[in-house]
Amino acid sequence: MNDLRKSSLESTAVYRARVRGCLLGGALGDALGYAVEFSSLDQIRAAHGPRGLTRLVPDGEGVIGRVSDDTQMTLFTVEGLRTAARRARLKGIDGAETALVRQAYGRWLETQQRPGPAEGVGGLLAERWLYARRAPGNACLSGLAQSHVPDPWAELSGAPGPVNPGSKGCGTVMRSAPFGLAHPSAGIAFGMAARCAQTTHGHPTGYYAAGALAAIVAYLTRGESVEGATLRALRLLGRHPGHEETSAALNQALDLAAERDPSPEKVERLGAGWVAEEALAIAVYAALATHRVEDALLLSVNHSGDSDSTGSVCGNILGALHGDVGLPHEWLEQVEGRAVIAALADDLAAECLRD
Repeated sequence: MNDLRKSSLESTAVYRARVRGCLLGGALGDALGYAVEFSSLDQIRAAHGPRGLTRLVPDGEGVIGRVSDDTQMTLFTVEGLRTAARRARLKGIDGAETALVRQAYGRWLETQQRPGPAEGVGGLLAERWLYARRAPGNACLSGLAQSHVPDPWAELSGAPGPVNPGSKGCGTVMRSAPFGLAHPSAGIAFGMAARCAQTTHGHPTGYYAAGALAAIVAYLTRGESVEGATLRALRLLGRHPGHEETSAALNQALDLAAERDPSPEKVERLGAGWVAEEALAIAVYAALATHRVEDALLLSVNHSGDSDSTGSVCGNILGALHGDVGLPHEWLEQVEGRAVIAALADDLAAECLRD
């Protein structure tokens, strides 16, 4: 095998591993945090010891490894992106991505309104475990009831969008990592994630945080460090009016990570993660402030806030950085739906590699 061919195969294998890692890592972080979402840090420590969570623990119904709407919506994002990539390749149809992702979100909404799959459905709609309703965000539910499809070519002006214009909840950012996996250009990933975020959340900070995560993931899949990817995402943000809140949150995360000695108390200086820029900042801080994947994931969920969303975004980042081989497999084996998630990741990677 010549060196060029070998290099190409190695690059392909690394990309596939990063795609799997990003989606599986997000599900793992989600499952870690879901068990303690809505609990204060004091309550977490009282229930699990002075170090807080140190592993996956049962949720309120005694089940370990359950994922929430964060993973559900992320997977439907992947389904929409995979369909868009296939249509572009087979039919030469460009510009359909926002519509197809919006349709995929409509299918997710269907899972939240039905007890289980209808007869004869395919794709993710056939997966009974995805019909669980686990505290889905109000803005996601109400936004998807409005059927808004953003113009895929529209400028990101920093103006509020027409759907939930005052909402910047973390429901935008927790589902947006796949845009960075599907697009080698971080700028395109940023724009598409931001526009698709506007289907449910109209506040500029909400959709810019989604774009920033997608850009970070795109840079990570190309071999950047977390710090390097974040700095480059900040440069992208700086080109858009109204970016200041998102940029300030990311800069605060970078500064806090540079202080060393990570702790849940420092996490809480970044906020609680209920809004998009705080969830992104906490995830970036946890990924930067620790050396082990396990420690970063635990840091991202041990706080008084939206632990499943911050854990999910941190897991996306860590998985895109290290690939699935870098995730703690003893934990991963306990995550709900992991085989389906891995298969969907491989499908997305295969489709994108055909472009």
